Amino acid sequence: MSKRALKEYVSELPKKELELQLLDLYDRFPLVKEYYNFIFNPKEDKLIQDAKVKISNEYYPLKRKRARLRRSIAQKFIKHFLKLGVEAHLVADVMLYNIEIAQSFSSEKKVADTFYKSMHNSFDQAVVYISQNGLLADFKNRVVTIYNEAEKQDWLNFEDFSRTLDKIE
Repeated sequence: MSKRALKEYVSELPKKELELQLLDLYDRFPLVKEYYNFIFNPKEDKLIQDAKVKISNEYYPLKRKRARLRRSIAQKFIKHFLKLGVEAHLVADVMLYNIEIAQSFSSEKKVADTFYKSMHNSFDQAVVYISQNGLLADFKNRVVTIYNEAEKQDWLNFEDFSRTLDKIE
């Protein structure tokens, strides 16, 4: 069904029937329920804190012995926050936090080469997002700190980080 057809269908429905359909969607689909819960009670700080705990658990696990180093966990949170419409400032904070915790881990332990490429992808995504949302003034220090830390740790793809920073200058 196209958006246009849906619009026509919804405009022709009586208000009571539309309310019933909306309540049915709320009951059937957890994503709809989560969306409306967020819209009416946006506990953004709690969502962000939960995400940071789960991201840090990928590098410094509490219940298992080995770190998993999965970038995908942070990416899922970021994608979810973008869908919900979480404030851009908070999304950028999570993006940078993911890289910072990964750098903290890599300073202590040896990591695979693919890790560096993955972290550069995260860095590139974060810098572009921050730039597009006009948040560079707020996050410039953290971005530069991440860049300097990549240089200090002598990351294999440090030049890629440099090229990413060139995009915003």
